[in-house]
Amino acid sequence: MNTVRLYLRSMGILLKSQMQYPLSFLLQTLAQLIMEGGEMLAVILLVNRFDHLNQWSAGDLYFFFGLMSVTFYITECFGRGITGNFPSMVRTGQLDTLLIRPRGILTQVLCSAVDPRRITCIAVGTFSLALGSGLSQVSWTATNVLLLAESIFCGCWLILGLFLIEAILCIHSVKSVEIANALTYGGRSACQYPVDTFPGSLRTLFTVIAPFALVMHVPASHILGKPIFGWPAWAAWISPLSGILIFIIMVLLFSKAMMYYRSTGS
Repeated sequence: MNTVRLYLRSMGILLKSQMQYPLSFLLQTLAQLIMEGGEMLAVILLVNRFDHLNQWSAGDLYFFFGLMSVTFYITECFGRGITGNFPSMVRTGQLDTLLIRPRGILTQVLCSAVDPRRITCIAVGTFSLALGSGLSQVSWTATNVLLLAESIFCGCWLILGLFLIEAILCIHSVKSVEIANALTYGGRSACQYPVDTFPGSLRTLFTVIAPFALVMHVPASHILGKPIFGWPAWAAWISPLSGILIFIIMVLLFSKAMMYYRSTGS
């Protein structure tokens, strides 16, 4: 509980500091809205050009896009310390100061940054989810609401775990390694669409290695009434747990990588 209290207090302080420059915050937030709106526009153009994509209707595509946007940007909003701060901490030697404090490294890194500008991206994703569910006539029973909540919750842990890959590589290489973005930001862009529309290699990548399909697409397809891969209904409840599993594995690898950390001498 102390860790949670510390995290919430840190988030409050960071939010207050960013709001000291309201005009800058507003302009940057609007820029995020335009960028995410542009990505949704690509889906709109695809829907206008084609009636469907394999078995997926226009509403289904909006639903997948919205689910990915909401999940990814919630994670990036509160996990910005890993993607934004950690590489520079290693490069400048600032990480050394965290090692002497009576808190875990990962906790301190997460408490070091927040990105509230992503609220507009989350809003776009929420709109797309609502639009998609309306067009696809989703029946929002208690079961479907809980399944959607589980998918978003486990998806956040999956993405946070994938962010840790870059942090792990930074410890060994000092600078951030862009190849890690193929699984995070590349996965976000690709998995805005149903995974069964991809060729076999990409389908394997996003089902086994970076399991966006298990965490988001399987439960989403069940909510839409079109079970992907022909899997039974119970699989939609079990598969999202792979996101938590990936996060646990990455945390263990991160802890092991920290044993090899050497100060830059700054």
